[in-house]
Amino acid sequence: MPESTSRNAPETADALFDAVYARLKAMAARQLGARERGTLDTTALVHELYLRIGAQDELKFSHPAQFFAYAARAMRHLLADRARDHLRQCAGGGWIAVTLTGSDGRLAIDDAQSALALDAALTRLEVADTRAARVVELRYFAGLPLEQVAEQLGVTRRTADRDWAFARAFLHDALT
Repeated sequence: MPESTSRNAPETADALFDAVYARLKAMAARQLGARERGTLDTTALVHELYLRIGAQDELKFSHPAQFFAYAARAMRHLLADRARDHLRQCAGGGWIAVTLTGSDGRLAIDDAQSALALDAALTRLEVADTRAARVVELRYFAGLPLEQVAEQLGVTRRTADRDWAFARAFLHDALT
């Protein structure tokens, strides 16, 4: 019996973070997979996400899906902040960038600019259709399948599919 009582009680972010650490690393790997990693790897991203979530005292979630929604949004903002930091460092005002690895520094700038463009487009999407923006966050940043996105948002799968299609078209238009 105590098990069912504890399941209904709100869970702290720390407890949920411990329970879903591996899944968060998979989310981070998905986000970093297409980008040049630089000094930020999946473990560092998850740990930075933990620090951001931990800074919010008394965060409690009644269901793990709420935690994933929160973590997806936090990861979106974390990646956008990292991109802004990277572009600020690249601006460097007269500094000459020298790399010892021989990798193309332009790629990192393009990725940072792409990340910021995506964040700006998502902000515009939130104004046009808040639920569609939540679908993108849960689908893209948290990696949830559309069935779980629909469940999380309390809508039918068909509605989630329509929101996803609208959001993709909106973002494609905004980013091209």
